[in-house]
Amino acid sequence: MKRATAFAPASIGNLAVGFDLLGGAIDGIGDRATVERNESGTVTITSITGVVTDLPLDPAANTAGRALLGLCELRPGIGFQLSLDKGIALGSGMGGSAASAVAALLAANATLSVPVSPMELYDLALLGEAVASGSVHGDNVAPSLLGGIVLAPSSGAPVRVPVPTLLWTAICHPHMVLSTREARAALKGEYALSSFVEQSEGLALVLAGCYTNDLSLIKRGLRDVLVEPRRASLIPGFADVKQAALAAGALGASISGAGPSLFAWFDGKQAAERGAQAMSDAFSTVGLASDRYVSPAAAPGARVE
Repeated sequence: MKRATAFAPASIGNLAVGFDLLGGAIDGIGDRATVERNESGTVTITSITGVVTDLPLDPAANTAGRALLGLCELRPGIGFQLSLDKGIALGSGMGGSAASAVAALLAANATLSVPVSPMELYDLALLGEAVASGSVHGDNVAPSLLGGIVLAPSSGAPVRVPVPTLLWTAICHPHMVLSTREARAALKGEYALSSFVEQSEGLALVLAGCYTNDLSLIKRGLRDVLVEPRRASLIPGFADVKQAALAAGALGASISGAGPSLFAWFDGKQAAERGAQAMSDAFSTVGLASDRYVSPAAAPGARVE
């Protein structure tokens, strides 16, 4: 093929307990990229449509474009023409920059007679993600590419985590923009050693719950004592929205990625649907309309269409 289209899902970075390390895919929302291979040796972005249209057309300043430039370096003499259809809102905390990079790379790879490896795709997508966030971290890239819950170590291949059978995600996106760079700036300063111990305990419990299919362990561990307290003030109504999720039966709830979206994990689809509605209702009390999504935690990853 000289032309291919791929879809990459939205994702939740951090998952409360694993800052820059742990992420999960979200079914039902994502970005779509159409790529046509040529012999230009470079990348051209022809159009950006969807819920976001004012992104850079300069490939070096665009997450998907930068990822494809990296692919051009691996395959000298090959170039790509890219069009993006954005389904993920800008600054939503749902991994839009990662999804664009992953979708573009997957589509481009499908046009190559000798495709690059999944690990090379992952590394290239990280290059694209860094354009938006200013740092290299795979907690959105890995789940968007692979689906489900994924650990993204600072080096080496991402690690897929078993997903408990009944684990469902509710995510609520208020209609406001919170940039990743602004959210990361809120994290400056010192942290108590006791907070790191408590956060490590939470991560261990959540992973143990995933590997043993024990939702009670996840409920004990799903909290964020490091990042959430410093970012909560950036999200109007945060405390009430989180409490609404917990009152609806959530195992735990926190900020999705850099925010302003909030996510919660539930035991089953119906509970997640009730929780998503409760979170949306809570945002409305502070004057924020919102979009809500419900997804199995074992959501599928990116795919060529």
